[in-house]
Amino acid sequence: METTPRPGRDGSNGVEEFPFPVRKMDTASLKALAHPLRVQILEMLSRYGAQTACGLGELLGESSGSTSYHLRQLAKHDFVREVEGKGTARERWWERPRGALQVSSPELASSPATEEASRLVSREFEHSRQAVLADFMAHGVDALDSHWLHAATINTSNARMNAEQLGRYARAVEAYGHRLLEEIRDEGEQEDARPVQIHFNAFPILGVPATATSRGARKAAKTPSAKRTSPERKEP
Repeated sequence: METTPRPGRDGSNGVEEFPFPVRKMDTASLKALAHPLRVQILEMLSRYGAQTACGLGELLGESSGSTSYHLRQLAKHDFVREVEGKGTARERWWERPRGALQVSSPELASSPATEEASRLVSREFEHSRQAVLADFMAHGVDALDSHWLHAATINTSNARMNAEQLGRYARAVEAYGHRLLEEIRDEGEQEDARPVQIHFNAFPILGVPATATSRGARKAAKTPSAKRTSPERKEP
């Protein structure tokens, strides 16, 4: 999981705590992570669990020598760790510790170098999210049984909110989602389990002036009330 900071509830410059473990990047660790293949390695370990350098090489189309080198660099900054009691000296297994990564902050944004590193890491995570969603949308019907298709959802809701409302909504969803996910993890891996990726996006839409659908403009245009929420649920 990759996340971003948010101001404290009192409006100060402090960062509010998340309802789940979050590792806040410093300059050294962020620069160590700012390599496309290293971000991809973290993503593969998140999706598929512990892997060897050889296994990661097969997943990513890279040589085991390359993935082994980048795993060692990630391990120096505690992004990955060896799995205790598994593997041999010649075939080491690696895992990603639980918890989110906060890859941007006001402190990191103060330097052009760290700001660019933060953008690179965020961009790589986002490309990965877009790729797996596009693959599911294009091929899910052909590749999955019906019970998986009915269990999945692509869900978009639209509403007009101010900053306080958006923050309140996002915090509530984050807290509930984390609590439910931990309950499921505590049940242990089930017989028919497969990698599942969960997305939740809530953000102000950019590029459209806030006044474009203000109360006065809506009244003049006779458009629906801003308080209406229009959910969209799609099941491929």
